[in-house]
Amino acid sequence: MTITTRDLQHLFARIAEDMAKNRDRLCELDGVIGDGDHGLAMDAGCQAVAKAVGELDSTQTAPTPMFNTAAKAFLNAVGASSGPLYATAFLRAGNAAKEKQALSADDFLSVVAAMVQGIHERGKAELGEKTMMDAWGPAANAALDSRRRGASLSQCLAAAVQAARDGCEATSGMIAGKGRAARLGDRAVGHVDPGAASAVIMIEAMAWFASTRDG
Repeated sequence: MTITTRDLQHLFARIAEDMAKNRDRLCELDGVIGDGDHGLAMDAGCQAVAKAVGELDSTQTAPTPMFNTAAKAFLNAVGASSGPLYATAFLRAGNAAKEKQALSADDFLSVVAAMVQGIHERGKAELGEKTMMDAWGPAANAALDSRRRGASLSQCLAAAVQAARDGCEATSGMIAGKGRAARLGDRAVGHVDPGAASAVIMIEAMAWFASTRDG
């Protein structure tokens, strides 16, 4: 099985579509413990990425420069903290793609793992600090663990979705260690982190994508 640049263009289009559908819900979540604009930021960033990568000639563009284009587009569109985090994630994804013309299932999982590592290193957040890492970290680990046990790509991403959902839900019981929510202390308890919620949306889109490209 190979995943081409054209396939990845479809993935980014799906992410943008799903993020737009959830924009208001994400803003509501962020309105409780943040600025209330997380849905707007993620929607703007994902729409910009989908447009930018969609304009590339898929027959002439390998995954690495496509991910680099995605990074620039997201950063230019989003001034909030998620901007540099996802820009770094996409740059690391490009590095993981290693200038290959197409990606295998293992390559795709390496790309996801590299994205998560980029988010971790740029944001300095650890698990349990009520951030997007509480969804992304468990998701990447679940996907890689499933692959080591011989699971298909779609099975790996299905496991990632479940882990991400569980991780997101767990943020409700956490005191924030990063960002504006950290100022609230105990008052942030009982509320899901919006960054973790938007991460789940992105991971769910990846799982949908994997179900169409299984291998």
